Amino acid sequence: MEGIMTRTVIDVAKVIDEQRMGSLHWKVVILSFVIMLTDGYDTVCVAYVAPLLRQEWNFSPAAFGPLFASGLLGAALGPVLVGHLADRVGRKPIILTGTLWFGVLTLAAVFAQSLNQLMILRFLAGLGIGGVLAIGTALVAEFAPRRIRATMIVMGVVGVALGGGLGGLMAALVLGHTSWHIVFWIGGLIPIALAVIGYFVFPESAKFLTLKPERWDELTKLLKILSPSLHVPADAKFVLGDEANAPKFSFKALFLGRLAAITPLLWVSNFLALLQLYFVNQWTPLLLTGQGTSVPRAALATAAFQICGFLGALAITRPVDRWGFAPVPALFAVGALVVGLIGMPGGSEMWVIALSGLSGFCVIGIQFANIASQSQVYPTYIRSWGVGVCYTFGRCGSVVGPLFAGVLVGFNVSINTLFYISGTLMGFGFVVALVLVPLYRKQLSEMQTAQAI
Repeated sequence: MEGIMTRTVIDVAKVIDEQRMGSLHWKVVILSFVIMLTDGYDTVCVAYVAPLLRQEWNFSPAAFGPLFASGLLGAALGPVLVGHLADRVGRKPIILTGTLWFGVLTLAAVFAQSLNQLMILRFLAGLGIGGVLAIGTALVAEFAPRRIRATMIVMGVVGVALGGGLGGLMAALVLGHTSWHIVFWIGGLIPIALAVIGYFVFPESAKFLTLKPERWDELTKLLKILSPSLHVPADAKFVLGDEANAPKFSFKALFLGRLAAITPLLWVSNFLALLQLYFVNQWTPLLLTGQGTSVPRAALATAAFQICGFLGALAITRPVDRWGFAPVPALFAVGALVVGLIGMPGGSEMWVIALSGLSGFCVIGIQFANIASQSQVYPTYIRSWGVGVCYTFGRCGSVVGPLFAGVLVGFNVSINTLFYISGTLMGFGFVVALVLVPLYRKQLSEMQTAQAI
């Protein structure tokens, strides 16, 4: 009919997928990387000072489990508490509020006077630490072109692994010359500063804004930065062509179609990966100090684990972009052997540190493959929630690992035996990952076909 105008429809997902890495992408990746650097440092920083805290506060070795688990329990709850909120109000405000939150509470640990006080502060800080990691992953994924999505996601969040490693090196250098308080001063002040900087430079997710018609003016400005040549008419309608988004959130959406199998399998993969990550990371220094190694030298095992894990995370990016979940079973298989070898008695200090590094390459490589994969299988309207619940199950593993280890140590189970048990669980992860490989491949293939249509 004459006089009827057809609104221009702009597929924001297609616009994003057609872009090369530009200044906006780098801004998102770099700021996310630096925030995740502090997130990773604050997650494991208590492990660096645990032996010194025991000397000062005189508690039993069994108390290490609850101490390590307190922050990890908070990190397990954080993604669940803020994931749905980020799907409603936006990624940016939740990331910055969470960063400020864990910075302030890590700084407060400087003034802790007892083990109980420190555990409470670590739990509260963990809420922000876990939430920031999950929502940050979703934000980077939503700016990333599909062909390099896994690479860009890992670039944005791999600072988590490096942060823990650099913290271990710092601890090895300074803890022999100053008190344990310096670890929390650093872990508190830096994220507070980053939250302020991020308020002025961090953009909101373009895909999130697409689902909010009342914020399309903001989306239009962002798209012109992302793609200066893109013409956006004043009456344009924005859609996401590669996703089936619903008007309202539904928990059942996490289990629609093939996700009914993928979602719980991803939960198990995350659970096992983070169980290994925090168990090896936090108990290897105690294994070494029990054999007579000094605290600063034992911190090198944590540094080796985290830095080699950083390399593992980088190494996994292109294989995941090319072959999906296929590299993960191999990392589980190698990791099972290496983690078990750490527990073998008679190993020299350098041998244990080297094995810790190799286990970090495998374990953190697995977790970043999980991160890069799970952020791609959920549509935007439930992405923060979907990724957040995956992180929650992972964090449950991070709590169970150190806590269960502490209980077993209380029953006089040797630390060496704990590593044998841990290696066996990695073998179970190998089976889970094998099942996930074809399911993940088919899910992505269907999403790509939908966008092409």
